[in-house]
Amino acid sequence: MKMRTLGRTGMHVSPYCLGTMMFGPAGNSDVDDCRRIVHRALDGGINFIDTADVYGGGETETETIVGHAVRGRRDDVVLATKFTGPMGQDPNRRGASRRWIMTAVEDSLRRLGVEHIDLYQIHHFDPETDLDETLSALTDLVGSGKVRAIGSSNFPPSSIVEAQWVSQRRGLARLRSEQPTYSILARGVEREVLPVCGEYGMGVLTWSPLSWGLLTGRYRRDQHHDVTPGRLAWGPRHMTDPRKFDVIEELVPLAQSAGLSMTHMAMAFAVAHPRVTSAIIGPRTVEQLDDLLDGADTHLGDDVLDRIDEIVPPGADIGVMDVGHQSQALLDAALRRRPAHDRSAAW
Repeated sequence: MKMRTLGRTGMHVSPYCLGTMMFGPAGNSDVDDCRRIVHRALDGGINFIDTADVYGGGETETETIVGHAVRGRRDDVVLATKFTGPMGQDPNRRGASRRWIMTAVEDSLRRLGVEHIDLYQIHHFDPETDLDETLSALTDLVGSGKVRAIGSSNFPPSSIVEAQWVSQRRGLARLRSEQPTYSILARGVEREVLPVCGEYGMGVLTWSPLSWGLLTGRYRRDQHHDVTPGRLAWGPRHMTDPRKFDVIEELVPLAQSAGLSMTHMAMAFAVAHPRVTSAIIGPRTVEQLDDLLDGADTHLGDDVLDRIDEIVPPGADIGVMDVGHQSQALLDAALRRRPAHDRSAAW
């Protein structure tokens, strides 16, 4: 694969990044099979692996599986992981506070069995923690050598900008990447997130380019109820949304007319955007990985891209989109309403 530079970090990564969310109970609990997937990806030209502390659980924690798989090949891998997800019932074992970051990074290093993490990402925006608190802690990790670069994931554009301003004012390490969801069915980040990342020279690694598997063409309008348990557990609302199946019915003949599989067309679309550095793939089996690798050199012509724009307008999200950042003001009614005594006084 032709490598791309991850923002302005100087690190060169493959346009496909091996995602490992499906390693463990959520997808493939066969540790040896997961190891084979990692080795096959590395042999196939992928040098970028993304995981997270919250993936897996118990004796099959995903970071542990990844750590064993890259043993002996660590220098060949740009290794990324994430924090903020809940790691137990204790409310202090989650989020983006300095207290938790300093513990979370040590836990990830131990599970991965490595001395440093190439890209350490804030998995979700934490509205309860000041960004300068988070960035200050992450800066210390970069200075200590435990982390090479830092990034965000699922951040709204306003928070990406604020983080850059905080880093500039305080002389702190900058966010070097963002990890948003992006696919033919989820193009909302084209409006602001991708342009903002470009403005600040940030790399972009996108997740779910196949939209929970819907863009493989395997699931059709009258068959979408037949999904694997693992997939259903992660995104049932997304895999049963009729609006998405309306679009798929238009995309299938487009792929056929272009002589492409749906999977290859969807992946080629995800990495065609000039702001996208790498798209995260999440195979559960070696066979799925081989199919993805077979399409790695697929390039879409303007005619196909123009037709995709007609089916799903640029910047549009189709159907349910509730897995990225959700403003607290949209989730908590108390943040949208004045106290009752203020409302009565106004009248």
